[in-house]
Amino acid sequence: MKKFILSFVVFISGAWMFASCNLISSAGFNSKGLPTPDVTAELRNSGEGVQNKVDHGIWNGLLQRHVDKDGMVNYSGFKKDREKLDEYLKLLSSKKPDDSWKTSELLAYYINLYNAYTVDLILRNYPVKSIKDIDGAWTREFVKVGDTEISLGGIENSLLRKMNEPRIHFAINCASISCPKLLNEAYTAGKIESQLDKVTREFINSDKNVISKNAVKLSKIFDWYKGDFTENGRSLIDYINQYSETRIDPDAKVSFREYNWELNDSK
Repeated sequence: MKKFILSFVVFISGAWMFASCNLISSAGFNSKGLPTPDVTAELRNSGEGVQNKVDHGIWNGLLQRHVDKDGMVNYSGFKKDREKLDEYLKLLSSKKPDDSWKTSELLAYYINLYNAYTVDLILRNYPVKSIKDIDGAWTREFVKVGDTEISLGGIENSLLRKMNEPRIHFAINCASISCPKLLNEAYTAGKIESQLDKVTREFINSDKNVISKNAVKLSKIFDWYKGDFTENGRSLIDYINQYSETRIDPDAKVSFREYNWELNDSK
């Protein structure tokens, strides 16, 4: 009987964890009419001359001041610059994207929108041990874009993921230790290609993954969003080998690491 009860508890715990992760990865499937063009050669060929529909200078300054090279965030420092952050959030909310925006402009805007409002969410609940302790963190529609309200999950799943650019998973930051680090500069249309390449390469070769020739233990991001990385018949290893400093054998064993949801607070 004790063995049965123990097995049942383990099953329920596993089911709860699966449901929790599934909620995070699927939260918000409504684009609210905002544009989501496929990423094309335009992004690859974008250069410094591309003009941004939004000036991300305020956000860039805040990131350089309060985010270190390892992506750890000084939330106490951000709180002292609350007025500047609010000014930037109002600027973002006043600019509603439309079909006239270039793909590079949209990617930079949506990524900065997600990251800035995630910092805002943490500050409104600070101190907090984990973003998962905040009710409706990914499902509550508190992000304003013009006259539209959307959730963080909506930005990720209904806007960014629909643009078919897997590297966005290494650019958006969910305020947790196991997340890809928060880049300490704003994303901009002119630099978005090199920025996405940089954060993808850094994440794959960081301690968030354990990579060897014959076996890999990957971040759960590659498990939750596997379909984004394995389109057109390629495998996870095929994708990772594009960026990995260690060449992985095609038949290498693949497993996944536990995710640390502790707040990425530099304190």
